[in-house]
Amino acid sequence: MIHRREFVTGTAAAGAAALFAVRPRSVAAEPPPETTTIRLFHQPLACFAPIFVAEPLLQAEGFRRVEYVDIPVRLRPIATRHGPVPEALTAGEIDLAVADPPTYLLSLDAGGSAVLLAGLHAGCVKLLASERIRTVRDLKGKTVAVPSLGRHAFAASIVSYIGLDRRKDIVWTNANAADSMQLFADGALDAFMGFAPEPDELLARNAGHVLVDTLTDKPWSQYFCCILAGNREFVRKNPVATKRAIRAILKANEICAADSKRAVRALVAKGYARGQDTALQLMGELPYARWRDYDTEATVRFYALRLREAGMISSTPQKIIAQSTDWRFINELKRELKG
Repeated sequence: MIHRREFVTGTAAAGAAALFAVRPRSVAAEPPPETTTIRLFHQPLACFAPIFVAEPLLQAEGFRRVEYVDIPVRLRPIATRHGPVPEALTAGEIDLAVADPPTYLLSLDAGGSAVLLAGLHAGCVKLLASERIRTVRDLKGKTVAVPSLGRHAFAASIVSYIGLDRRKDIVWTNANAADSMQLFADGALDAFMGFAPEPDELLARNAGHVLVDTLTDKPWSQYFCCILAGNREFVRKNPVATKRAIRAILKANEICAADSKRAVRALVAKGYARGQDTALQLMGELPYARWRDYDTEATVRFYALRLREAGMISSTPQKIIAQSTDWRFINELKRELKG
């Protein structure tokens, strides 16, 4: 006897599969997932829309229970090398999550155990500067706001890349994002490392200008800014479930590109509270559908080298790639999900 909840879930998943053009043949040829529950990091930001758009697709892949887990941000100094996402993955509080490459690399270098699985898209980070700052080199001796661990590492990579010493040449401030944005808008800070959609909100207020855009400025535009990672034990014990989950999220990537209004509705349903017009604009800009065009391993290597140059990690790219990545799923899915 089928319970009502199972019937409703199955009907919703089937409808999503039809609506989003899920091709069932490769899915049907695989064994069922080893687990029918999957836990994802609940962070309803426009950049992470594919995680939430993927919910019905995950159900179509055989997950009866899709959980979005709130992970409280532990108060810690900016210098602490574990961010909330890799920390939660290492602790087994969640199974899959998305974060920026520098955040993962700092954690892995400090002993974290997340496994990097696939890149999602590029371009969600911008470095804004006041009008008196015209080049990255002009930041020497200036104050840069970095509200999170990953943003600090991103900005450190950028200034180190052009020869500045991030330990001596930059004054870092680590107020929270809202306070940093206001201080920058008021002219009290020289630069702000913004995570989408914050830069667009500041630009709409005529606050500063874009100094570095990771969507368009090389070399940053050539690499992923968001990477999907998993809990090591979950990936080891559940390879079929892991592949099915990645497939659902990659398909959700393309839905975000093709139907941004649907993506924003999914975000709002999960608690997204920022301006929906800004989210729609962002989804029109970010290359969600181009996940095949970037190389996740090259992204890891690039940022590992930058962070070593900046003195923020000691691990080599080779060590991190050998010990903390698993590309078999994305390699298989690139062949299966041909654009």
